[in-house]
Amino acid sequence: MTPFGQRLRDLRQERGVSQKDMAKAIGVSAAYLSALEHGRRGQPTWDKLQRIIQYFNIIWDEAEELQRLALISQPRVTIDTGGLSPSVTELANLLAMRIEDMDQETTQLFIGKLKLLPPRRKR
Repeated sequence: MTPFGQRLRDLRQERGVSQKDMAKAIGVSAAYLSALEHGRRGQPTWDKLQRIIQYFNIIWDEAEELQRLALISQPRVTIDTGGLSPSVTELANLLAMRIEDMDQETTQLFIGKLKLLPPRRKR
C-alpha cells in the first residue's frame, strides 16, 4: 500500500463510503480505485486527483497533503545513480535488495534522516 492509497482508504472509511459508490461518483471503476488503494496502481492523474479532492470536499492544507502523498506514492521506483558516487550506487542497490527486510522502526529512521537533507540540487 502507498501513502496515498492509505490516506484515500482512510478518507473513504471515515465517511462510510464504499469503493463502488466512490468509483461511480468520480468516474472510475471500483477495480481501479481498489488498485489505487492497494498500491497496484501508480499515482493518479492530476484530473483524477482533483476529482477525489472534490468528492471528499477537502480544501487547503488537507488537499495539499493529499497531493503531496500522491507525489510520493509511486509503487515502482527507479533510481538513476549514473554520474553519482559509488557509495550512492551502493546505497541504492542495498536498499533495493533489503527493503523487504526493514522493520517499521528502521524505515522511519531512514525517512527521518532523508527528510533532514537540504532541498535537492539540479544535476
